[in-house]
Amino acid sequence: MQKFNSLLRKPFQFLHFPRLNYFSQVQRYEFLNYKQVGSVGVIQINRPTKFNALSKEVTNEINDIFLALDKEDSIGAIVLTGHKDFFASGADILEMKDETYPDTYMKQLHAHWNNISQIKKPIIGAVSGYALGGGCIYALLCDIVVAGNNSKIGVPAIALSIIPICGSTQSLPHLVGKSRAMEIFLTGSPMSASEAQKIGLVNYVYETDKVIDEAIRIGEKISKYSKPIVKMAKECVINSFDLPLSEGLNYEKRMFWSTFAMKDQKEGMTAFIEKREAKFIDS
Repeated sequence: MQKFNSLLRKPFQFLHFPRLNYFSQVQRYEFLNYKQVGSVGVIQINRPTKFNALSKEVTNEINDIFLALDKEDSIGAIVLTGHKDFFASGADILEMKDETYPDTYMKQLHAHWNNISQIKKPIIGAVSGYALGGGCIYALLCDIVVAGNNSKIGVPAIALSIIPICGSTQSLPHLVGKSRAMEIFLTGSPMSASEAQKIGLVNYVYETDKVIDEAIRIGEKISKYSKPIVKMAKECVINSFDLPLSEGLNYEKRMFWSTFAMKDQKEGMTAFIEKREAKFIDS
């Protein structure tokens, strides 16, 4: 909290987005900034006076924009980021403090936080500063995570006498193993970006001012490939968490065979043989 108080006295400086244009089909949001770089959609959580706390309004806006971008043909990958000192500080505790069980049940409180796990396009998390509670969970929902070396990542829900949500208690053990998941959830202690990288929560660690550019670079690389094939590959990986191994293997084989019905498969292999760059048409 002392760190947060010191941040309040600093001017808020949001990460710089180079050569960006507004995405014409996405409405303006109260708590989000959105811009497009090439084929990459960049979403920035923008609630600085609350350290990007994830209120109901913020999470609704995040869900809405992800659903819109998933349907937009010009977007091949999505980057989710925040302030350089805090990706997101967790759920809005003031909003939740006086809730009762009947209220949370009837309103399905935060039941839709993990809707972005249903997005078929690749999602790259660009995490700097604090990614706590819901902020950490949003990072877990991303497919690839690029973190700043100033990052502090953790789930301190236990200190609030609640448990983590968005399926994190189910997914995290698959990612880091039972013992590390237990440590993360039961101690609530945040870890550094380098620690998170060692256990597989983070792919890359960079200087803070390079995080956005590196996340966009990854998104641009992915966006050059056939969009339907990228979606198929992501879908196979996601299904590996839910399907028994035998069913997952069968699913993968069927998806592999289906790629041979696509023009992009013919173009990709022909370009490889001819030693030229492929020109995919997403068909």
